[in-house]
Amino acid sequence: MTFPEDFAWGAATSAYQIEGAVDAEGRGPSVWDVFCRRPGAVWGGHAGDTACDHYRRYAADVALMRQIGLRAYRLSIAWPRVLPNGVGEVNLRGLDFYDRLIDALLDAGIVPYVTLFHWDLPQALEERGGWLDRASADWFAEYTTVVARRLADRVTHWFTINEPQVFLSHGYQTGVHAPGKKLPRKHVLQMGHHVLLAHGKSVQALRAASEGPCEIGFAPVGTVFVPATNGPADVQAARQMMFSVHDDSLFNNTWWMDPPLLGRYPIDGIRRFGADSPDVQPGDLETIHQPLDFFGHNTYSAQVVRMGAQGPECVPSLPGGAMSTFRWTLVPEALYWGPRLFYERYGLPIHVAENGMSNTDWVALDGKVHDPQRIDYMARYLRKLGEALRDGVDVRGYFYWSILDNFEWAEGYRERFGLVHVDFATQTRTLKDSAFWYRHVIAGGGDALFDPRPAPAALAV
Repeated sequence: MTFPEDFAWGAATSAYQIEGAVDAEGRGPSVWDVFCRRPGAVWGGHAGDTACDHYRRYAADVALMRQIGLRAYRLSIAWPRVLPNGVGEVNLRGLDFYDRLIDALLDAGIVPYVTLFHWDLPQALEERGGWLDRASADWFAEYTTVVARRLADRVTHWFTINEPQVFLSHGYQTGVHAPGKKLPRKHVLQMGHHVLLAHGKSVQALRAASEGPCEIGFAPVGTVFVPATNGPADVQAARQMMFSVHDDSLFNNTWWMDPPLLGRYPIDGIRRFGADSPDVQPGDLETIHQPLDFFGHNTYSAQVVRMGAQGPECVPSLPGGAMSTFRWTLVPEALYWGPRLFYERYGLPIHVAENGMSNTDWVALDGKVHDPQRIDYMARYLRKLGEALRDGVDVRGYFYWSILDNFEWAEGYRERFGLVHVDFATQTRTLKDSAFWYRHVIAGGGDALFDPRPAPAALAV
């Protein structure tokens, strides 16, 4: 068996993308609630006001997870549902919801992996300066403490912050995500430093509030480069690109991963960003560099590279190559080289915290949802992840994104990533063929991935 018996076969979501109930039982507004009201900000004028109505339908959704056979579920807590103003008064009804959800998961034999921040900053804190205010790190630590004191008796797996590269770049640099600002790079990099500081203080708060052992990581974007061949030169090209600040964007690995995991900012990043580099106060890096138990990364695609005469160079995609409806290219090797090179550099057990694809799914005339492309995508990626395991990479879990079709940020409800189809007009759930296929894979401990015969068609009946 390639995958260990205790492998965390899971799926993931985030609070704003599925919960809905944005003004229910004391929840305060988030930056996304405000952003969605801006004309033209979200495709189709969509918003997360109802989303999948998971806040009211969580028990039925957990039953679907159990039917699929999930062993783990990665969810996020809505900060403004717990602390409507971001700090101060606690909304006990919000915490009660997460109590019920965690208990339902445990009763179903599903291990909860809780993400503390998945982009829904309380609007009240944004109005106080948001991540640009150094106090944001303390705000996040206060919020972490409130959540951990309530849930840490049952939750032992935590992610602090999801994809800082995305919410900072898209939210504060290009303005295509909430809160829709276009700030100078210097300001955005300073915000990034405060986000990393918040991560460190959150880890400290989790350790302090957990009476028993807990496992903590975080979930940045895993920007993966795949070698064009297995030759040493091309592998070195991929390694160089993965662990360098290779352009002026925020989408790299080391600027976000080296401070928490190695205790320093990468020198090439400081040189590239120059005067825009953040103000780092004495003791900051020590706070950021807290011991972590695993390394989570979100990886969907990759760029193929080779070693050229002048150094690493990208290999153009072939015309007509396979890609999802989000126009992300199909590169299954991302789940071999990503985990392998991250493990080589950082030495921590790996969780693939997100991986999946958007597809054109609908309920067919036979009442089923046929998504063969997603099955093929998952099979290809999981096979490569299995190869990484066989080559000695300590991979502990895989979380498919997403369990449900949901609100896909600026794309509204246009993109469907789920294993479960959601009719957003009626909230009817329909398990897709991929959900039944995934159940088959989980039940066999992953062995079905390496069976040369196709998965039995009867599984989707």
